[in-house]
Amino acid sequence: MIRLIVLASALGAGPALAASGPFLSLGNSDFVVLLAFIAFVGVLLYAKVPGMLGGMLDKRAETIRTELEAARALREEANSLLASYERKSREVKDQADRIVTAARADALAAADAAKAEIARSVARRLAAAEDQIAQAEASAIRAVREQAVAVAVGAAGEVLARQMTADSASALIEESIAEVGKRLN
Repeated sequence: MIRLIVLASALGAGPALAASGPFLSLGNSDFVVLLAFIAFVGVLLYAKVPGMLGGMLDKRAETIRTELEAARALREEANSLLASYERKSREVKDQADRIVTAARADALAAADAAKAEIARSVARRLAAAEDQIAQAEASAIRAVREQAVAVAVGAAGEVLARQMTADSASALIEESIAEVGKRLN
């Protein structure tokens, strides 16, 4: 097919037909150029250059096809890796959000527990302080009573000492000894 095209273009050359004088003469430069061109095309055909060029082009096309398939596979792998990383990123973000939420909840629970413990501690200390105040109050009342008894006994002793005579003191002592004797038996 290529041979027919080359031959038709060589024979149908417009400038070669338009040259003046006999065309098939070696003096006609157009004819010499035509012969050289036909010889050149013949050498190329004899050396099977069109087949080699076709093979080289086929080989290059196969290489390009292989590279395109490899690039397509790499692109698909990159897309899958990107999707995997985006999914993992979302999972990590969700997990981080859950951790933060749990930490906040734990912190709030710990704060509430601390508040409750402080309230119990304050209540215990208030109860202990109230107990101490009651004990101090009871102790003060007891001390005041003891002091009042001591003062009353002292005052009564003075009153009795002024009113008592020797005869009434003897009678009182004998009466007391008799009372002690009755109680001991």
